[in-house]
This record gives sequence, C-alpha cells and structure tokens, in this order.
Amino acid sequence: MEFRDTHRWRGAAGLSLLAVGAGAVSETPGALLLGAFGVAFVAYARVFTPPTPDLSLERTVHADDPQPGDEVDVTLTVTNDGGFLPDLRLVDGVPSSLDVVDGSPRLATALRAGKRASMTYTVEAARGDHEFSPVDVVARDVTGAHEVQASLLVDADLQSVPALPQLDSFPLRSQTVQRVGRVPTSTGGSGVEFHATREYRTGDPLSRVDWKRLARTGDLSTVQFREERAASVVAVVDTRDRSHVADDAGEDAVEYSVEAAGGVASALLDSGDQVGVAAFGPHWAWLQPGLGREHRARVREMLATDRGFARDPPDRRFLGGIVFRRLRKHLPGDAQVVFCSPLVDDNAVEYVRRLEASGHPVTVVSPDVTGDGTFGQQVAMLERAARIRSLRKGGVRVVDWTTDEPLALAVATAERGWSA
Repeated sequence: MEFRDTHRWRGAAGLSLLAVGAGAVSETPGALLLGAFGVAFVAYARVFTPPTPDLSLERTVHADDPQPGDEVDVTLTVTNDGGFLPDLRLVDGVPSSLDVVDGSPRLATALRAGKRASMTYTVEAARGDHEFSPVDVVARDVTGAHEVQASLLVDADLQSVPALPQLDSFPLRSQTVQRVGRVPTSTGGSGVEFHATREYRTGDPLSRVDWKRLARTGDLSTVQFREERAASVVAVVDTRDRSHVADDAGEDAVEYSVEAAGGVASALLDSGDQVGVAAFGPHWAWLQPGLGREHRARVREMLATDRGFARDPPDRRFLGGIVFRRLRKHLPGDAQVVFCSPLVDDNAVEYVRRLEASGHPVTVVSPDVTGDGTFGQQVAMLERAARIRSLRKGGVRVVDWTTDEPLALAVATAERGWSA
C-alpha cells in the first residue's frame, strides 16, 4: 500500500490565512470569521490519518466456454472487512486484449464495515487465454486529505479456444514421407490413379491383373497405380512484432495468420497428413508434427492459448538468427512448411528463401491487410505485391489471401494457377 497526502486543502489554507490577514487589516468581522473557519477546517483535516482498508475482492467471469465474439459478463464484488471507508474507488484490471462493450470496470462508493458493493460490466471474448490484472484501489478519508493506493490481486482469467477453421483441402508440394497418404508420387504402387503396367509376377493380386490386355494380346500383366504417401507439414506463423499490423477493420494480421494455420492444419489432418505448428517470433512455440484426434486438440489448444500466438504484439526483442536456427533444428528432415505471414518486410521473404534452400518445400499463405486509402498504404501494397512476385519467381507457392473473402476461395484460386 502507498500512503500519501492529496494536498487538496493546500489552496484553502493559503486563502484562509489571506482572509484572516485581510480581515485584521481592514477590521472586517466577516473576513475574519471566514478565514478562521477555513483555518479550523484545514486543521481538522490534518487530524485524520490515512485510511487502512481491509478489503476482500471476488471476481466472477460468467462464461464456461466462450467463443470469440461472445459477450461475457464480469462481476467484481468488494467486501469491507475493516472500518468505514467514506471514499472508495476501484478500477478492475481488464486485459488489454479484451474490449469492454457494456458497463464500466470502475466503481466509486462509500462502504461501511461489513458491507459489500459490486459492479458488472461486459467484455467481448477473443481468442486466447486472458488473465486479469490486479484491481487498483484508492481509499480516502472523510476530508479527502489523505489517501492510500494499492493493487490487489484477484485470480481470474477468460479463456476462449475456438474450433479449428474448416478448410476442405490444402494442396501440398511433392515431397512426402514413407507412409500411405494422399499426396501422389512418381512411384508406382497402391493408390487410385493409373501409373503403368508391368509383367505379371507371382503373388500379384488378381484384382490388379490387366484382364483386357490379356484378352486382347494374351500377355499377362499387372496394373500399377500412382503411389500416394502422407506428408509431414509444419504450419509456421509469422508472429514478429513487424507482422502485428492491422487492416482497415482493425483486425491484426497475426490473427489472420493464426486462422490460416488452423485451417491448413485442419485440412491436412483430415487427409491423414502429419501436422505440426510453430510460432516464428520472440516467444517460441513448437508442436511436433503428428496426427489423430488428440493431436488435433493439441493443435487447437496451442494456436488459441500459447503465448507464442498471442493477439498482443510481443514484449521482447526478436532475435531472427537464433529463432531461425531453432526452427531449422526442430523441423523434421522431410517436412514441408506452410509459412503464414502478411509479408510486411523483406526479412519474411528471406526466411522463406532460406527454408526453401534448406530442403523444406515452402508454401506461403499471406493475408493481405494493406489498403489504398493513403499514400503510405499504397506503397505498402506495392511492396507486398513485389515480394509475392519475387517468391513466385523463385518457385515458392504463394496463396495471396484477400481477407474479406474465405480462405478456401484464395486456396482454390491459387491452386488453379499452380496446375495451369
């Protein structure tokens, strides 16, 4: 607790003494009386000592599993376990990542011993784990000459874990792992797409014998299909401070990148591929590629609540070389990378090139948060377009996502260009 004088009556003391002096010189009884009253009141205020509040606080978040955009009521109740507090003010520690949409997190009241007061306000839930800050408390004595200020901790948080976005499919590059999946390879084997025929070998299943060729030429041959294998993919989200730029609607580009990573992970897990996620920023986050229902839950939880994917800009410096080497060290040797980034600077392009050069085929999903309303926005838009062209010339696939359209549409448009 911090005790201090408010100096509220400093001016009153001066004016009172001035009134006393003026009354004495002019022999005016009214001025003398007014001055004496002021001096007496200032002296009365000095008799009091700073209050020593003894408070119990309770914060209730009225939501079990809120989704982003839901309105959630928060109630803060204060109980006075000490003496009378004639002037008590509280400000609740609302996380900066949450917006108050109704009511106020501030309370000013007088509270007798044993009594309680409460306030209720409404916040809009957002993706992530939002921990409330301590409650700021100011208590003053009856004259307002002394006050005590304190920050009281009340444990509470609001966690919103949205479901992974739905994306029907996501096209991958050709590198695969030795496990049956859905990515076609140049190797003949099991699958659904015709690859070639070869001479029949003992043990070949009768279902793969080319009966038409046998009837036509008398040669016994076996049909081979293009073998399909699973991929190992890591969705990397560019969470550097530079990437926390907002569009005209105020939505952060990192939010779009996290959404893209979730959609990519969902689509690839549905198709039987192994998927991992990583945060490429000051706060490192990594989940090894895997598959299955439990792994999907881990992906969802990490993208929603891990500090590496937080909505707020990072509070520490980004050491690009160290983070890039850490990412390279963690990436499995056969892993593809889906790099989700708004491409706001040339460094992002350089990281993609270095990943591609190190043997990890990269596909970039880039949410477009640029605008054309100002000269600066137009320059940023042109620079981003140049970076995309540069990546494509280097053989890197880029999904240019206009964020007012569904991601699935951007993926389908990009895929048509790759297959043309």
